[in-house]
Amino acid sequence: MAAAFPDQTQTFLPMPLKPDAGWTKLSVPNFGTLYGALRDPGLSLIVTSPSQLAPWHMLMRTLFDRRSWSGQSRFGPGLGPHLLRLPVRAPIAVIDTGDFPYINRADLFLLKRCRFYFKRELPPDHWRLFTKTVHREHPTRRFRQGNLRPHIDKLRPISLGLPPDAIDPPDNIEKTSDIFYAGAVEGSSTVRRSGLREIVALRDRGLRVDIPEGRLPRQEFYLRCAQAWLVWSPEGLGWDCFRHYEALACGAVPLINQPTIERYRPLVQGVHALYYDPEPGFLTQAVEAALADKDRLRSIAREGKAHVMAHHTMTAIANYVLQTTLGASADRT
Repeated sequence: MAAAFPDQTQTFLPMPLKPDAGWTKLSVPNFGTLYGALRDPGLSLIVTSPSQLAPWHMLMRTLFDRRSWSGQSRFGPGLGPHLLRLPVRAPIAVIDTGDFPYINRADLFLLKRCRFYFKRELPPDHWRLFTKTVHREHPTRRFRQGNLRPHIDKLRPISLGLPPDAIDPPDNIEKTSDIFYAGAVEGSSTVRRSGLREIVALRDRGLRVDIPEGRLPRQEFYLRCAQAWLVWSPEGLGWDCFRHYEALACGAVPLINQPTIERYRPLVQGVHALYYDPEPGFLTQAVEAALADKDRLRSIAREGKAHVMAHHTMTAIANYVLQTTLGASADRT
């Protein structure tokens, strides 16, 4: 929000203060300033992320976290959203870009108080957000007819989109590889580990596969994306991924395992991206079919880039949150 509306946003962030950016460090000594800003009658919209933990749990973790004793306490940043338990005048929008497809019990008050709750990893059945957090098992029919029912309608999907520090990739780059992939495999999704075996097998059959060792500088990463026909973009800890959108911004086509979430302004199969089923062999088939029609890949890359630049930049996403929240009827709580 601060990047999209720098002159209209008062920003409190849990990171080192940057005076030239107009940010205020989110810490316990600044809570008075924060609460005063939240109560300002001229405030139009409050945007927050979830806190993940109840205040008493954060306090206990802080007391037993050695970083707290060296001046690196996370108590202030985590406690900030809980100030919204107190009376405020402006409507609240929650932006939850976490990898996990659930809402913690500690953040249930935000769902109840907000006008809209924007969730990146939003299950198609929204009730699954409460599995083993608010409900001890899978939400039952009785639970779905309970007091959370009015708040389910507040849920909206949101994308990660392009990162705020994205670098404009060069145009008209020659394609020097068929498939490019750069990302963690160990300690990440099993979709990546099983898919990598198929990618390596394709390389052994003669396809031009670009898999660098180690992390690339962002400019180099974008260049290698632009040089590839396909960028393999399997899910990691969450399904939505910066790489989906970065590949298209670079003029390549992302090849993604089938979505498991409800998406905002989705990348459509065969129009903006290509998808494959995660079962063995389907990734190989998808790669072979895609590379057999380069004109189709050029069309998908072109349409996909236009779609990303229209709907998945930080400014476009901020406008989506703003227009959705402030465009809602005034009597919605």
